[in-house]
Amino acid sequence: MCKTRFCFVLGLMVIMAVVLCWRLFNIQVLSSGEWSAQAYGQQRYFAQDEGERGTIYLQNTSERKVPIAVNRRITHVYISPREIKSEEKKEIALALSNALEVDEEEVMIRMERDTSYEVIKRDISEEEIKEIKKLPKVYLESEVKRHYPESDFASHIIGFIGGEGLGQYGVEQYYENILRGRGGIREGSRNSWGLFITRDSTERGDDVFLTVDYNIQHFIEKSLLEAHDDFNITGGSILVGDPNDGKILGMANFPSFDPNNFSETSDYKIFKNSSIQETFEPGSIFKPITMAAALEERAIDPDETYNDTGEERVHGRVIRNYGQRAYGEVTMREIMEKSINTGIVHVKDRIGNDVFEEYIKKFGFFDFTEIDLHGEVIAENRSFKEGYDINYATASFGQGIEITPIQFFRAFSAIANGGVMVNPYIVQGMKGSEGERVISPSTSSQMTSILVGTIEDGFGGSAKVPGYHVAGKTGTSQISWSDLGINQRGYSDQTIQAFAGYVPAYDPQFLIIIKLDQPQARTAEVSAAPIFRKVADYTLQYKQIPPDYKIENEKNN
Repeated sequence: MCKTRFCFVLGLMVIMAVVLCWRLFNIQVLSSGEWSAQAYGQQRYFAQDEGERGTIYLQNTSERKVPIAVNRRITHVYISPREIKSEEKKEIALALSNALEVDEEEVMIRMERDTSYEVIKRDISEEEIKEIKKLPKVYLESEVKRHYPESDFASHIIGFIGGEGLGQYGVEQYYENILRGRGGIREGSRNSWGLFITRDSTERGDDVFLTVDYNIQHFIEKSLLEAHDDFNITGGSILVGDPNDGKILGMANFPSFDPNNFSETSDYKIFKNSSIQETFEPGSIFKPITMAAALEERAIDPDETYNDTGEERVHGRVIRNYGQRAYGEVTMREIMEKSINTGIVHVKDRIGNDVFEEYIKKFGFFDFTEIDLHGEVIAENRSFKEGYDINYATASFGQGIEITPIQFFRAFSAIANGGVMVNPYIVQGMKGSEGERVISPSTSSQMTSILVGTIEDGFGGSAKVPGYHVAGKTGTSQISWSDLGINQRGYSDQTIQAFAGYVPAYDPQFLIIIKLDQPQARTAEVSAAPIFRKVADYTLQYKQIPPDYKIENEKNN
């Protein structure tokens, strides 16, 4: 009986051994490829992905490139709730809470989910990484995110990367196809600490080098903040550029935003670059355009006279000067120096409405500048284009016609540079072909002389820069009720105050446009012109431009 039982057990063991051997043979030999692939798949990671984005750089005088939009690798902590046993959850949750300063109860809630991937905390520090590496069943992974190292600095120029990983606004959107990385396969391996990339066939995007100077940009942004403190402006823009080729050296707008935290912004209007995306009525800075047209048509001479009675009548409508002033007999130069509205209407009448409108077109106020930034707008100017005499009259001194600061930069550059339109640009190497000639070198020279007189003898004296001749013009325009969001015709008492000028006047290196929204100041001579002086003086010294003339020592030797 015992022998039979022994034989039965022995036989059973032999059968089990044969089955086990067959199973092992099947796994290790016959099915080795399948099981190896499965193990490899559990340890390896494959994904179709985009390459890293190119860097955006600013310039400075030392020729050093300053990175302003970069890629930063950040590390996340995650767990796989399915692999954590019930008795382990409390201990791991407490450890994560202590290491990462996160809520223990929130970690427990995530552990109860039936998933294999739950992020506990994103973008952790180096110290936190060290602590996490000590914990079981807690993993690390890294990814590359767009980072703006100087927060809100130059934010309207740069833009940001939106939730879908695409550039929005500014250079990020305009040059999306250049900056964006090329797709490929990322291959990685997993270990107890998480995922690590071992092979990457993606391609990095191209870098973009801006014409904007880092130090000039800092100065003009600071100037706008000071204008907010001094004049309580609600908004503003400063443009600095080379009038000879259209190169933008600085473009600042107030208020600004932090592109690292763009999703926290509730008012999306703050993302708009007001230098290219908001129109305004320019006021008296537009008068040089009208006078340049009349000089080019030889309809006036700078020294001929006009008798100002203080008002001009246009089909029953009365146009008056600022402060209801009447200046009597004045020259064309003095019309500009004293910013006489009635006088500039007289100048416009000398060339007629049709010719005046033709010059507005030539100076580009009905067209895009095509600057290489996303979202440029232009005004429809419907009321001006209705063709009424009163509309032409008010447009001659900058009311009833809307433009953008970048449009005025382009137009005023032609007055400064000898009469040729330029194409504003903000990325190196993207300069377009030279524009058409709008006025002759002779007219440009006459206008420069007149604008220098406006600073030396007129209302622009607060824009003087010691040692340099300045050509420029102030402008104060009323804001319409409709632009203030009020359903009412006409104009409010709120103003936009502006200054446009170039230095050195007879060899212009810099054109500067200042625009202040609703400053608590009487005129642009008080608000915008002194800001121009500070920006111009800083830029001239920074770029080491020699003075035009020697400043006489006020002290007697």
